[in-house]
Amino acid sequence: MRKLLPILLVVAALVPLGAIGASAARGYGGRTRTVKIPDEDRFTPFSITIHAGDSVKWFNGDSDDHTVVSDDAFDTAGNKGTDHLLPSGQTFSLQFAHAGVFVYYCRFHAHLDEFNQPAAPGPDGGIQDQNGNFGTPMSGVVTVLP
Repeated sequence: MRKLLPILLVVAALVPLGAIGASAARGYGGRTRTVKIPDEDRFTPFSITIHAGDSVKWFNGDSDDHTVVSDDAFDTAGNKGTDHLLPSGQTFSLQFAHAGVFVYYCRFHAHLDEFNQPAAPGPDGGIQDQNGNFGTPMSGVVTVLP
């Protein structure tokens, strides 16, 4: 048994290193995903999935200013209270430390209704189509996996 003890200690020390290496090989932790605002009022992609430790970078490719505002009623992934102005041509990044959901919207092109859901701005703002529809709110979702 005494001869096995050093071997067991070495194996016990190497197992966590293998798990860390496997996690790094999958690319978890430290990756950055980009959400773009094209030359129209929307976030693309609308929904992305990342892992804890990853970041999301928003890029405003539109000629108008936009914002990234957290919907704190549904935010379980951290970064509550986010309200960042994103001028044309600029970027903004957030890192997500733990699993959950981050719902966000542009306060210029959406507002929260009585159920804390992003809603299209209606007659006081937003883009109206030829049928009088104000479309969908400018919003998005980040799902953060462990």
